[in-house]
Amino acid sequence: MFQVKIKIIYPKWPKLNGQTEFHLPPHGPVCFAGAIPRDVEISFFDENVEEIDFSDKADLVALSVMLTCQTPRAWQIADRCRAEGVPVITGGIATMLHHEEALQHADAVFLGEAEGHFEEVIRDLANGKLKRTYDYLRSYPDTGLIGPARRDILNRQLYNYRGMQMVDLVHASRGCRFNCFPCCTPYLGGRKFRPRPIDSFIEELNGIDNNRLFIVDNSLAQDDEWEKQLFKALIPLKKKWISHPIKDDDEILDLAAEAGCWYVYQAIFDTSDYIKKRVKRLQERGIGVEGTIILGTDDHDEDYIKRLIDFLLEIDLDLAEFTILTPFPHTPIREQLMEEGRILHNDWAQYTAGEVVFKPAKMSAEKLQEMYHYAWDTFYADCSQPVKMAKLFMKVIEKEKADGTYKNATRKGRGWGHDKNKIVGSR
Repeated sequence: MFQVKIKIIYPKWPKLNGQTEFHLPPHGPVCFAGAIPRDVEISFFDENVEEIDFSDKADLVALSVMLTCQTPRAWQIADRCRAEGVPVITGGIATMLHHEEALQHADAVFLGEAEGHFEEVIRDLANGKLKRTYDYLRSYPDTGLIGPARRDILNRQLYNYRGMQMVDLVHASRGCRFNCFPCCTPYLGGRKFRPRPIDSFIEELNGIDNNRLFIVDNSLAQDDEWEKQLFKALIPLKKKWISHPIKDDDEILDLAAEAGCWYVYQAIFDTSDYIKKRVKRLQERGIGVEGTIILGTDDHDEDYIKRLIDFLLEIDLDLAEFTILTPFPHTPIREQLMEEGRILHNDWAQYTAGEVVFKPAKMSAEKLQEMYHYAWDTFYADCSQPVKMAKLFMKVIEKEKADGTYKNATRKGRGWGHDKNKIVGSR
């Protein structure tokens, strides 16, 4: 019987200027690995923290390409591997967004979610009949098929930041019922909220030797009863976790705090009392807030951005993450900007959310780039991002000491980053 070996590669990608850089385990590759049959041998290289060993022999190179700005490097790796006679398949979010371009560099592309589907690739590889395209983009697997991610493929020694343990990435659901203008999730995962069985999710968390987690779902605020049940199931684990938005509801917020919510990423899109109250309600429950702020929407001019930064300082955010509006493929905003002739270029290496790639409505591209740096510099003028991060980290240590899990979290010298991809600021 043909014994298959797959080499998974996670290409390097440019990080945002101004952010503290540390390493987190990449989520896409370990989830993909979890969908590969166990009798397949796997090796893994995360180019963000280690060099790729191109001499490592494999029957197939699988490129996990999650970000648009990863694609130029991914295609270079694919071209080299194919030149050396190794077939290449590429998958992941960015492959789905750029699949026609991917076909120019890979032997095959995999579109969609891998659970229950990747076995076909293995069979075709063994028979020497690899297809050009495996299109499962709208064939969403039963979420009951989603097993634990294969974190055993990670070299944990590569992930450390100043002796403090960071987070492992997990997900409790797929799909999203919202249709936010800068987001490609509806194209990728559909508009239907698809939660994993809570028991299965909790079982995965119990198998992670890390008390600190980042639940990377697009939003946990998609189904009130599911959200309550999820938080109730988390309470006995005493894990400390980060997430994207949770429902602004007294019962849900209280359950989130009891379940170990450490801090949340909260979109800040204006200077309203609604935003101010939302942030305050989280912080009153001991939940930190990292504001996520997109700069360059059509209502933004220089003065508006300055007022927005003043507002962020006024409401005392724990952290702020600034990005520039970026028209990624298959997003509503890209369709609008293309129709209006406002896309400046498609140099994907610059689609980092830290560079202006479109014509703003109320300022020049150069002014928006200047205001992006102004935002970072002004918000962190009196207290640097590393210091603000450290303050937020002290809160989780206090929580762990209160419930007796702190010693567990820091044993064996594990650090702020036992983790794999330098993804501060990009989920």
